[in-house]
Amino acid sequence: MFTPETSSESSEHYYQSLNEQLAALLTDETDFICNAAQFSAFIMQTLDDLNWAGFYFARDNELVLGPYVGKVACTRIPFGRGVCGKAAMTATTQRIANVHEFEGHIACDAASASELVVPIFVGETLLGVFDIDSPSVARFSEVDQVGIQALLATFLQATTIQWSI
Repeated sequence: MFTPETSSESSEHYYQSLNEQLAALLTDETDFICNAAQFSAFIMQTLDDLNWAGFYFARDNELVLGPYVGKVACTRIPFGRGVCGKAAMTATTQRIANVHEFEGHIACDAASASELVVPIFVGETLLGVFDIDSPSVARFSEVDQVGIQALLATFLQATTIQWSI
């Protein structure tokens, strides 16, 4: 069984170590749903101070809830609405220090105070977004953003996309 190493260290080195651990975790498994579930759990186990981590998948002009770890969540988010919808609509990562100051924030979990949402592309096609929330204001740094983006690249390399996007 895989047991991730955890650390309170927030550095490029820590994310490099996580990337190696993630690659090992996903070795020999290519199923998209399985790997998405493992990825969400891996992020929750290895990063401190999170209360939600998971995927939303692009379907037409909205995001539909995918594998995640956390409290019950919003099931559908229109593009452009909330932090996830803005990431999908603008195709840009959203790192929000205080979600309560974000116009149009969707409060699926009232405990969430900051959020990092990374859009996921396969070629030019938006697959969806990966969303992590924290109960602490300003939890996510630029190092976290770059680290999560690198981890998502490893996830996509290990995974076979088996349904039409």
